[in-house]
Amino acid sequence: MVKKNVAIVTLGCSKNEIDSDLMMGLLKKSNYDITTHLDEADIIIVNTCGFIDDAKEESIEIIWEMSKYKTYGKCKYLILAGCLAQRYANELMEEIEEVDGIIGTGDISEVVNIIDKLKQNNKIIKTENINNDYIEMVERTNYNYSAYVKISEGCNNRCSYCIIPTLRGKYRSRRMENIVNEVKQLVKNGVKEIILIAQNTTDYGIDLYGEYKLAELLNELNKIQDLEWIRILYMYPDHFTDELVKVIKENKKVVKYVDIPIQHINDDILSKMNRKTNKEQITNLIKKLRREIPDIIIRTTIIVGFPGENEEHFNELYDYVRDIRFDRLGVFTYSQEEGTVAYNYEGQVNEEIKQSRRNKLMELQQKISLEENRKKIGNVYKVLIEECLDDDFYSGRTYGDSPEIDGVVFFKSQNKISIGSFVLIKVEDCLEYDLMGEIVNEYSE
Repeated sequence: MVKKNVAIVTLGCSKNEIDSDLMMGLLKKSNYDITTHLDEADIIIVNTCGFIDDAKEESIEIIWEMSKYKTYGKCKYLILAGCLAQRYANELMEEIEEVDGIIGTGDISEVVNIIDKLKQNNKIIKTENINNDYIEMVERTNYNYSAYVKISEGCNNRCSYCIIPTLRGKYRSRRMENIVNEVKQLVKNGVKEIILIAQNTTDYGIDLYGEYKLAELLNELNKIQDLEWIRILYMYPDHFTDELVKVIKENKKVVKYVDIPIQHINDDILSKMNRKTNKEQITNLIKKLRREIPDIIIRTTIIVGFPGENEEHFNELYDYVRDIRFDRLGVFTYSQEEGTVAYNYEGQVNEEIKQSRRNKLMELQQKISLEENRKKIGNVYKVLIEECLDDDFYSGRTYGDSPEIDGVVFFKSQNKISIGSFVLIKVEDCLEYDLMGEIVNEYSE
């Protein structure tokens, strides 16, 4: 039997990266070869994103681009997966003739079966199982120094602006032993940093065990030999327990970095968003984290231009960001998504106003970030090496930087340094988001 080449194009968030990795594992197990050369692919899978307008537009552009390989390449089957495929399955199949199959977010375990059925010349849509559990016992295929690990699927929060529960299903935690075993396998294959992700990591365990178990999970992962860093993203503030603060503070391998998406700070806007916290609770959590863990790095995300947000609401948000001084901050403009509660809200904000408010916040954050980076000059940090930019010029990350969304550290070394290793860097200078330094020595405990 001649092996078929499959190429997977992944768009969107790190959750999609994991789904693509799982599909690769299933395909390899079934005698398919994975290729990165699109012109050599017999089958192309586009793992789409459909969260907001910009992501949808990018996904459509890539689908059209991939469809050309059915004419000018070897591609026989074009398959769509991910959130856009789940959301607009029938429309995509009808509008793009080159699409042969569509796999929903809960049906990626069926990827091999779907390809087999396509060989019988039948187009296929399979999107009905959004509440399926995570696929366990599939070996990950992408081993890097840093790896994302999904600890749950779906979401129960039902924020009024968010389509994710419709696309990804209800909240389903993975069993703790399965997560631990996966991390052990990753570390055995050279992974130094794991990044725990979910739609909401602080809710981990409540559906499966009847109580919040993220702190216990961190304790278990902290025991894994040769694992250097444990990072947690998307920690909603409403279930950020005292026990969790204590575990982050005391566990050596858990980096002192928290990603807490607050989305806004005005209580009326938070209520309309169907967020489960208010300004006072958010402020108390930030103060507690900084009091208990003085070197904590706090990242957040904010939405501007939510329906009904007026100048007074925005000014309150602006003043809060100025006074609280988040270490890392991302700002999104509200995207009016059909199928969400907020889609029909009155008071939709003009796009120019949204962009203006976003720009004002980002300019403020740029100033804050530069001031905070200047305080780091003279300090020595453990840095994970990510890239050799030139013969002697490297970049890497401190514990305070998550990959792709935060800053990096630049430095030179006369000696060859392995990607994925750690060094100690003394900060000599900085930009708004990045640091420059000199190597002190290769890292040792």
